[in-house]
Amino acid sequence: MPVPVPRQRETTAEASGQAVLHTAGTTGTTTTATATATATATAPPHTSPLTLLVIEDDPAGGLTVPEILDSDGHRIRLRTARNLVEAERLLTPDVHCILLDLSLPETSPRATATATATATATAVDQLAILRQVLRLAPRHAVLVLTSEADAERAAEAVRVGAQDFLFRDELDGRLLSRAIRYAVERKRADIAQYKLAESKLRAQENARLERGLLPTPLLEGSDLRFAARYRPGRSRALLGGDFYDAVRTPDGTVHAMIGDVCGHGPDEAALGVELRIAWRALTLAGLCGDDLLATLQEVLEVERPCEEIFATLCTVDISPDGRHAGLCLAGHPAPLVSRPGRPARLLPYENSGPALGLLPRARWPRRQVELGGTWSLMLYTDGLIEGRIGEGKERLGQDGMVEMINRHLDRGLSGEGLLEASVTEARRLNGGELTDDVAVVLLSRAEA
Repeated sequence: MPVPVPRQRETTAEASGQAVLHTAGTTGTTTTATATATATATAPPHTSPLTLLVIEDDPAGGLTVPEILDSDGHRIRLRTARNLVEAERLLTPDVHCILLDLSLPETSPRATATATATATATAVDQLAILRQVLRLAPRHAVLVLTSEADAERAAEAVRVGAQDFLFRDELDGRLLSRAIRYAVERKRADIAQYKLAESKLRAQENARLERGLLPTPLLEGSDLRFAARYRPGRSRALLGGDFYDAVRTPDGTVHAMIGDVCGHGPDEAALGVELRIAWRALTLAGLCGDDLLATLQEVLEVERPCEEIFATLCTVDISPDGRHAGLCLAGHPAPLVSRPGRPARLLPYENSGPALGLLPRARWPRRQVELGGTWSLMLYTDGLIEGRIGEGKERLGQDGMVEMINRHLDRGLSGEGLLEASVTEARRLNGGELTDDVAVVLLSRAEA
């Protein structure tokens, strides 16, 4: 009677001498193959030896695996399980490969012929245990072992997800050792390929979200100039939660907004897209100020994934003559205005309202602001002012931002150049990429 596989071999290949492989033949006889395994005394220590978990679906223990070596000449550790319950218990992180015996006990030549004739039709059912193993160990290499008569089922096993198959009648220590190394490397390559494809899909999804967060403004017919800059935080290469928009309504009023959903990730970005689209639709429908923000809060409360999510928002509506503006702040930093011959300053932000989603039935007062004939109005998210200055804990802040903008204005910068220089300097002062996302919008008007 064949000797079953030990649960964990501790003897070296040198101590065991010739390793004997027993396989149960189709007629009940036993064949023997020898595999010589020799480890050199000068071989370097193997810091992470390979471990093979054998799952034999045969309570009689018809399979015995020989002592085998890895590519460095070190012993490959063996474990065995008689069912999936044992396999799950033995499937520790140090297991590199699984050898699954698919062969069913065959009692007669007639049964063998019948099984061969129906192998293709029943392959899916017979591979149910393989599917369970793949679900149990999605990151492990899997080899399947079957008889040569079940070649179709072996090929189907690879299509289902196994890395390779072996025939019981041809199995020896050298072949198994090579198959294990191949399966482990192929699984690593498969995982790397999967991660690459997953990364590409995530990048495409993030790009779609960002297109929704950062749209093309609708300002046809307006004499205002529009510029914007966006830079994601270092923790997200492509995805950010900041959003902005600008539209001109039929009466000639230019409406602009900038906002920031708290938190990071696709859910928050998707919520930002919804809020931006809702803002554009409500603005084009004629809503403004407190009525607009109250409706946006209702949208946020319905669409947010949890009650802790909130959003800050800054909205301005610039009169058709370009000399006046209405300002509403919902927990957002106040915009910065600059005029010729005068230093840039923050617009008044007293009596601003809370962020959207914090207080039910909140109100957001609309403040009237005088702009004059020639001016620039900069809206921004807090990522610009929360960057650090040097290696200490001091942050740039709004006052530091105003000083920075005034230095760039004194150099004659405006429009795109002003925004680019400001974001670049904020990064330099921070000593590298900013932690949070940065979005900046600049509206400018030059009186004729």
